Amino acid sequence: MIEVGLNLVFLVPGETGGMETAARETIPRLAAIEDVRLTLLVNREAAGSFDGIAEEVVVPVRAANRFEWVRGEQQLLPGIAAKRGCRIVHSMGSTAPLRGPFKRVTTIHDLNFRIVPESHFGLRGLGMRVLVPAAARRSHRIVVDAVSTRDDLRDHLKVDPAKVDVVPLGVTMPNSVEPQPERMVLCVGAKRPHKNAAAVVEALAGSDLRLVVTGYRSPYDRVLRERAAAVGVRLELPEWVEDLDELYARAGVVVVPSLYEGFGLPVLEAMARGVPVVSSNRSSLPEVAGDAALLVDPEDRRAVRAAIDQALADPAPLRAKGLARAREFTWERTARLTAEAYRRALS
Repeated sequence: MIEVGLNLVFLVPGETGGMETAARETIPRLAAIEDVRLTLLVNREAAGSFDGIAEEVVVPVRAANRFEWVRGEQQLLPGIAAKRGCRIVHSMGSTAPLRGPFKRVTTIHDLNFRIVPESHFGLRGLGMRVLVPAAARRSHRIVVDAVSTRDDLRDHLKVDPAKVDVVPLGVTMPNSVEPQPERMVLCVGAKRPHKNAAAVVEALAGSDLRLVVTGYRSPYDRVLRERAAAVGVRLELPEWVEDLDELYARAGVVVVPSLYEGFGLPVLEAMARGVPVVSSNRSSLPEVAGDAALLVDPEDRRAVRAAIDQALADPAPLRAKGLARAREFTWERTARLTAEAYRRALS
């Protein structure tokens, strides 16, 4: 039996974006693997939020406070994990304890802090610039979502690719939702400069299309509003979406124009719901999209607009290819490949 402590100190419910989605979808599938026994090492905010999937042990910090998050991970967690008999500590949020009598496996989702440093600022940005490289050096195995991130680790942090396991994320296929597409372009994800939603605003200049950009409020909202006003684009910035499936069902096309992504879950989420996708051709996105999306240079506004128009004019081929592509990405596979990384760490 492989005794695994999952380091979830980073996970503040509702505030951790794709990393939270990946953790919450992977954990129950990991718990179902016969030779893996999980202990969930959680902060105070996340305590009790895993529905009894595995035993929870609270690391007594509130991780919304970044000092507390680092203290919990670096000072408190190693002793707690050792007392629980964990042979492996798997840190699922890109940073990890740097000491402890166990094998260290760390999921590094991306190198935003290095490649698009404007995506992290203040104390969090400083912490990522110090803690992620340290975790990469001290981990016995590193898990990444895409081959492109493995290459980034080699190029930017000098990590030996031999200790990196590529474990693609999955997507949950929804219950049947009948698409009712409108003249609406949808961008899903955090509103940060590297997500490049401004390129879509500018690409839609002079059109009658409505643009919806989801995500929690950020300083980038003002940039998007100003550019939309300047070019006459109808823009909506909902901070909270109660029914994302319903929003996807009304989307005529989903655009993922990021300059950099560690994976790009919205590509698969849209495909799983039968929505045509226009995607950036940068970093991990071509790996995820395959030939099931229209890939474009995210800095070429004319190319973005042409792809949007093409997707709206002839959506059927993209819908069919997208559904087939999404079915290839399962959370069960994510869990199985993660368990294989544990076995490599122990060997």
